[in-house]
Amino acid sequence: MASKRSRKLNNPSSESPDLPLYLFHQGTNYRAYKYFGAHFDHKANCVVFRVWAPHADAVSLVGDFNDWVVGKDQLHKTEDGETWEIRIKGMHKYDNYKYAITHGLKTVLKADPYAYHAETAPATASKLYDIEKLTSKAQWYEKEREKYSPYNSPVNIYEVNLASWKRKEDGSYLSYKELERELVPYVKRMNYTHVEFMPVSEYPYDGSWGYQVTGYFGVTSRFGTPEDFKSLVDAFHNSGIGVILDWVPAHFPKDEHGLYEFDGTCLYEYGDEFKKEHKSWGTRVFDFGKKEVRSFLISSALFYFDVYAIDGIRVDAVASMLYLDYDRKQGEWRPNEKGTNINLEAVEFLQQLNSAVFAEYPYALMIAEESTAFPMVTMPASIGGLGFNFKWNMGWMNDVLSYVSTDPLFRGGCHNKLTFSMMYAFSENFILPVSHDEVVYGKRSLFNKMPGDEKMQHAGVRAFMGYMMAHPGK
Repeated sequence: MASKRSRKLNNPSSESPDLPLYLFHQGTNYRAYKYFGAHFDHKANCVVFRVWAPHADAVSLVGDFNDWVVGKDQLHKTEDGETWEIRIKGMHKYDNYKYAITHGLKTVLKADPYAYHAETAPATASKLYDIEKLTSKAQWYEKEREKYSPYNSPVNIYEVNLASWKRKEDGSYLSYKELERELVPYVKRMNYTHVEFMPVSEYPYDGSWGYQVTGYFGVTSRFGTPEDFKSLVDAFHNSGIGVILDWVPAHFPKDEHGLYEFDGTCLYEYGDEFKKEHKSWGTRVFDFGKKEVRSFLISSALFYFDVYAIDGIRVDAVASMLYLDYDRKQGEWRPNEKGTNINLEAVEFLQQLNSAVFAEYPYALMIAEESTAFPMVTMPASIGGLGFNFKWNMGWMNDVLSYVSTDPLFRGGCHNKLTFSMMYAFSENFILPVSHDEVVYGKRSLFNKMPGDEKMQHAGVRAFMGYMMAHPGK
């Protein structure tokens, strides 16, 4: 059962006009999406828009409703002096809108950070959507799930990119509804217990996998509407299959319409030159020490549990969050106050994230993609761990795939790659992955990694799968 504290935060916007903002600035408004963004006020027959932009000189709402005229519909500051608000009559579901944010002499059109829906790329406007009308069609599953323990239950996960799993003859994407008809029975037939979607939060570039997110509260419109996505999740649940989402709190792209320098300053990202950017990825790093950013990110994670009733999230690129020197050369980073290379703010954020999720959803799968030997990843935050309940075993994956790719004539010299994982197999709660990272950029499919003729390759895959199923870990 959720704690009294977490129940109180379940809908902070209903308590007091000041409470959501107070909690937001404290880093503990875990339902910030219920206050910020665009919300229908059916009693007043209007839509309320709120956006956090403390350093903006002016903010106006632009969209289809006012012919995109900047300055026509000005937002006013609320009592905290950092949040802007406006009420607009006559707007409808699916109307396009953006915030025109002025800082100094520059005005930039920004998508709503809390938008539930967006235009389909390459267009970038937010779309008005009433998320409160989404209802579950798999309530029996959700009740049964409360009894579920991932520790003593089978977990067999099918990772899938919805954009590339299957295409129509003309090369266009399958919609959420079409995936409901084709993907769900396939995963069921193959006896998987869970499906893991590579990022479905809105992202700008069709050629990517979705790991550079611009919409942290909206599933991508490439495949349909939020209602369609909810129906897809329900279909998996009605087939007894859990749904895990890849979620990216480590960094975000520098697309102008996104979070990048949102109010003309480094708002969501670090301002520190030694922290703010992953140069090899061309992305900005979230400021994990900023309390409002913590409220934003934790609200994003809980949003998918609250609204879409997902079963878990896999947190991407955890190592890039934990290490101040990640992908940085000497002189490009500074140690923390303890003299080490650990980002202590990121550690605190991950502990807070996992504590918040488990307080509300104790059955959740909180999976870390952490590629180093950082200690206590799956230990509770209360005893100093990061608080996840599972971690991808990247070491096992790299070693075993290297071993099975080696010609049998030469495997005698590298048996350690097959056995070394047993030295640490019980140090964390591990999931054994064979992920998308291992089959791209010329790395070949699992079958094609195997040496020998076709018969030997089939035998190699069978041996690999048998070893994987018998090895400690999910």
